[in-house]
Amino acid sequence: MAKLTVVSGQGGKLPAAFLLDMHGRRILLDLGEGPQPGVKPDLSDVGSVDAICLSHAHIDHVGSLDLAGQIGNPSVYATAQTFRQIAEAILPLERRFELPISGKTEIAGLPVTVGRNGHAPGGIWFHFADHGGVLYMGDWSAESLLLPFDQPPAAGCLITDASYGDFDEALSTQIEAIADFAVKGAVLCVPAGGRGPEMMLALSGLGLKAIACPVVRREMERLADDETGMTGDDKRAAIATLLGSMALDNEWSPDQVIVATEANAETGLAAQLLQRRDEGFRFLFSGHVPEKTPAWDMLQCDEARWLRWNVHPRLQDTMDLVTRTGAQKVVAAFVRPEEMPRLGQWLRGRLCRTKVVSLPLDRDQLLKAAE
Repeated sequence: MAKLTVVSGQGGKLPAAFLLDMHGRRILLDLGEGPQPGVKPDLSDVGSVDAICLSHAHIDHVGSLDLAGQIGNPSVYATAQTFRQIAEAILPLERRFELPISGKTEIAGLPVTVGRNGHAPGGIWFHFADHGGVLYMGDWSAESLLLPFDQPPAAGCLITDASYGDFDEALSTQIEAIADFAVKGAVLCVPAGGRGPEMMLALSGLGLKAIACPVVRREMERLADDETGMTGDDKRAAIATLLGSMALDNEWSPDQVIVATEANAETGLAAQLLQRRDEGFRFLFSGHVPEKTPAWDMLQCDEARWLRWNVHPRLQDTMDLVTRTGAQKVVAAFVRPEEMPRLGQWLRGRLCRTKVVSLPLDRDQLLKAAE
């Protein structure tokens, strides 16, 4: 029987790990940790798998690759840009199988279509056409100013990022609020391989002369040089222009607008500047903030500001995706039920609350279920 098993990622902001059984093949979709440090999927009942597919390189999607020995050390499939962000010590080269950023390919003998997810450099969704279609989105965004989002095909079963639950505010509004906060100087904390280059472009467009930390600068350089279609030619040119005009500054001061890793000021330039708070550095966080992190502690004491920068789908984006794909079975991932009452009410019987989801056998069954 074809089925999808939620190993982890349902019921809250938990590490991604979804097991697809299809045509005798067993495919693990992502293998993450966190975002709360030390939170890993329980693989004790998973058994051997044929392949691991990585949607992108953020820790909550790849952070448990060190556990791959428990499931047979299978081959790992991802884009070149995703592999570039994973150390060889964690994932040896001989286990890496490169995927395109969009188009048709094959994984462990199964035909699959992939497309850009608009969330992170090299990030993709996966569509398995058989059994009515199974679509795994990983994290995704239709609002990115820099990273394209490819519309996926129809699918009977959809596993979608629903991190924001019922939240429905546009990114354009958030950019203005962040720019207003940062104009007098601020450290804007971002994850590696995330929103940093996009934030630099957006703030530049509003007239702010932001400076990127070395990590974000390297990400911008890679995007400017990339010719795979990960971003558009116009965006590559804009990044190249911005790089040419951006100050190379290692003497950071509180009056600068600094886009710095890491997202929760645990490491990187953000952590270094955190130690210099008494000099007047102001901090802004814009993504999920786990407990027991420097960002969490600062926010509890009102010593920092939090303003969201959309990198996940809004409520309307999620609803539009469900409608376009025609999905009759929807796993709303990475969100607590109490954060999505409107989405849950709208989905009704399509929302899957169980850990094991049986997959439709054919399109006729899907059409009957939709009646």
